[in-house]
Amino acid sequence: MSKLTNDEIRQNVRSRYKQIVVAEMNAGSCCQPDNSQASCCSTPSDFNSISSRLGYSDDELNAAPEGANLGLGCGNPQAIASLKAGEVVLDLGSGGGFDCFLASRQVGDTGKVIGVDMTPEMVSRARSNAVKGNFKNTDFRLGEIEHLPVADHTVDAIISNCVVNLSPDKQQVFHDSFRVLKSGGRLAISDIVTTADLPPEIKNDLDELYSGCISGASSVSEIEAMLRQSGFTNISVEPKDESKAFIKDWVQGSNIEDYIVSAVIQATKP
Repeated sequence: MSKLTNDEIRQNVRSRYKQIVVAEMNAGSCCQPDNSQASCCSTPSDFNSISSRLGYSDDELNAAPEGANLGLGCGNPQAIASLKAGEVVLDLGSGGGFDCFLASRQVGDTGKVIGVDMTPEMVSRARSNAVKGNFKNTDFRLGEIEHLPVADHTVDAIISNCVVNLSPDKQQVFHDSFRVLKSGGRLAISDIVTTADLPPEIKNDLDELYSGCISGASSVSEIEAMLRQSGFTNISVEPKDESKAFIKDWVQGSNIEDYIVSAVIQATKP
């Protein structure tokens, strides 16, 4: 992709997620009547039920401030990250702060959780939620996940929920993730991977389907190669076939579940 195309993709994604948070603030929906995608378009009353299908417990759903859970994602990074008290955690694409607030409970007062998001409205929402919920060990920063506003060698664990697929330069995401991790630090994310070649009409849709976490997905072998290229070891990319149960609703009538699934992606910095 050209630089111009990369910037256009980022602008499309930023616009889409601005639309989501503004619509939620207005107690509406980001979906238009002809928009059947459920990956990022949900009415407020759906958010907990959607997140429950992604693997969040009732306790987790009730722990975050109202307005933090926007019903987004394709898994639960909390379930795989094995966070410990005192750790510094970084969330790539932190949105309204939902996963950050859950991580905050695990790392405690001696730990810290940094959320990075490129959409100003999302960062503002997360900061407001942090004040509302009295989460003093969270820090939300505006920035691109390819160029993280985080110092070298300062993070113990990186989490993310269905965000890396939205980047037009995934290799750079993994390069910069490697940079900010301490030696022995780990990456533990949920994301979308392809299980078959996407049809041209899906792969070439760099607007609606890209920002809907579909056409930007990479294969398992591509993800593994990018992680190795960035220097990671102990690489594991584990597709979750059970995710087809909710992915099939993302683009109704397209059989999209035949091409993509959610995966647990883990790696370590030596």
